[in-house]
Amino acid sequence: TSPFAWLRTRFYYLLIRLYFDQEFSVEEFTRGAKQAFSVVSKLLSQRKLDLLDELVSAEVLQVLKEKISLLPDNHRDALAADIDAIMYTTEGDVRIYYDDDGIKFVSILMRFWYLNGANLPDEVPGETKVFQIVFGDESTKEKRHLLTANYEFQREFTEGAKPDWTITRIEHPRLLE
Repeated sequence: TSPFAWLRTRFYYLLIRLYFDQEFSVEEFTRGAKQAFSVVSKLLSQRKLDLLDELVSAEVLQVLKEKISLLPDNHRDALAADIDAIMYTTEGDVRIYYDDDGIKFVSILMRFWYLNGANLPDEVPGETKVFQIVFGDESTKEKRHLLTANYEFQREFTEGAKPDWTITRIEHPRLLE
């Protein structure tokens, strides 16, 4: 990320700590986001969408139900991210919202890079090359793809609101389109 984006993100984290949640920790949030990403991506892969009610917004869940039913099996398998297979995580964007009724929201877009052993072709739709990593020697090769996903987490900070983060956007580029 650019130095400007990094500074901007850190400034928003400071605002969250000062005005919304004095206990907020970037490290703790990132750990929870990785865990949520792993759980949600596996449930998507297994088509267990009914178990996502408390984790994903109703709007996103409705869109996912339509998209998941149309996915080929190998693309659906590629959605699953084991927490140990997450290679890199970074914040994409942090935003603070106030609506006309005084409701306060914070949203944080997280980007994940993960390894997955799904049987994907070398070229996927959109003619974009998927990175492949081969583990083992010639006789026991295990091919893995380095895939990306973007998950946006949102939490309401209005007094009396539940202190839960909800996923309000799920993107698996070239897989879940």
